[in-house]
Amino acid sequence: MLTIPRRRLPVLAVGLGLAPKAFAQAPQQEGWRPTQTVRVVVPAAAAGTTDIMGRLLAAHLSQRWGQNAVVDNKSGAGGTLGSAEVARSRPDGHTILLGNIGPQAIAYSLFRNLTYRADQLLPVSNMIRGPNVLVVHPSLPVHTPQEFLAYLRANPGKLSYGTPGLGQSPHLSAVWYHQLTGTQATAVHYRGAGPAMVALVAGDVQFSFDNLTSAVEQVRAGRVRALGVTSAERNPQLPELPAMRETQAELAHYEVNSWFGAFLPAGTPDPIVNALNAEIKALLDLPETQKRFAEMGGVPSYGTPAQYAGFVRTETEKWGEVLKKEGLQLDAG
Repeated sequence: MLTIPRRRLPVLAVGLGLAPKAFAQAPQQEGWRPTQTVRVVVPAAAAGTTDIMGRLLAAHLSQRWGQNAVVDNKSGAGGTLGSAEVARSRPDGHTILLGNIGPQAIAYSLFRNLTYRADQLLPVSNMIRGPNVLVVHPSLPVHTPQEFLAYLRANPGKLSYGTPGLGQSPHLSAVWYHQLTGTQATAVHYRGAGPAMVALVAGDVQFSFDNLTSAVEQVRAGRVRALGVTSAERNPQLPELPAMRETQAELAHYEVNSWFGAFLPAGTPDPIVNALNAEIKALLDLPETQKRFAEMGGVPSYGTPAQYAGFVRTETEKWGEVLKKEGLQLDAG
């Protein structure tokens, strides 16, 4: 997951530093408007990127729609608890889910007993996406993705890698990498990205695929060495790093991004869907939003409802194949 340093958290109270005046600069759209408080359900704890995006959207909608929009954190079970609540909600536009790659793509194959289905949630638009980054302990004698792959092949099963949790995007980034390259390493699962990075810095594990934003300060301090990013393109935060798919023929289709966007309960009328989609586009077009996203190591990722639905479907199928090949499945809850 994308995260943001603790020192920046106070800006959340004012929409991540984006003043109300900034939201008002975009032209008003005619169409549906809410008649009561809008609830933006965030299926995660405070301070992570899902929460950040939820608060940013809520602040924007409050300003634009002239109706309160509040964030409701419903964390637990990898984001599936909050997602299930929205899936059961009245489709009247007053309950929005700020979803992400976990509960809206990976979960459908990872968990056996989900209490909601994909067709119960209507994709509206993506908002932000950002890559993971391959980082190694400085003692590892590799400086490029090609050297890393050669080292893995020369030491099958001897290296270990840290993850922020079984089935999370960084874990599955490594799983898919091993599947494509035919390599082996031992996963060590921690309770979050912080402990996983501590273990890597200490040399308890030799490498990890971590979110770029949570890893970038350790990279710049020289505590870990970055080799490449998992997105299809290079990232402006560390432009010298290649995309992993640039480096090996086996990785030509390798692309992993964490992503965060809005969903509504299935059955929500088109005018409501279109109104929310238009406001998300207005928010993402603001220079202030684009600057904030760059600081977080992500890029704006607007899409029409049809485009976003297609994207989510592709992501769901991709991770379903990876999980099936790995034989990984868990009980929800």
